[in-house]
Amino acid sequence: MVGQFAPEPRLLTVQPHDPSILQDIDRALRESKLGINPANDGRIIRLPIPELSEERRRDLVKIIKDMAEQGRVRVRGARKDAIDKLKAALKASTITEDQFHDHEKEVQNLTDKHVKSIDGHLAAKEKDVMTV
Repeated sequence: MVGQFAPEPRLLTVQPHDPSILQDIDRALRESKLGINPANDGRIIRLPIPELSEERRRDLVKIIKDMAEQGRVRVRGARKDAIDKLKAALKASTITEDQFHDHEKEVQNLTDKHVKSIDGHLAAKEKDVMTV
């Protein structure tokens, strides 16, 4: 279990109940690409939160866009898996060709719906981050 505290408005601290995982947490924070440089004193990790300058806001938007693209890729991967399963079912004659096309259309509609949702969340978060 990890305790998180905010002793100051621009500082978070992480103090794990199990000190043996402190280095793992420190490494994960450094590799996270969040632009936060953790300070580890052997008991507590301090995370100074930088002021949101215009440049930092743009960096955050880039991170958000990357996350959105990863989400889109996962949704498309799920679509591919579903279509492959439908093709296997068609080949095994467990569904008809009409059922295949109906289900394929449904999978595509769900894909479009979720990609649109990701795009909507991206636009809202981008606007939120860029608002001063």
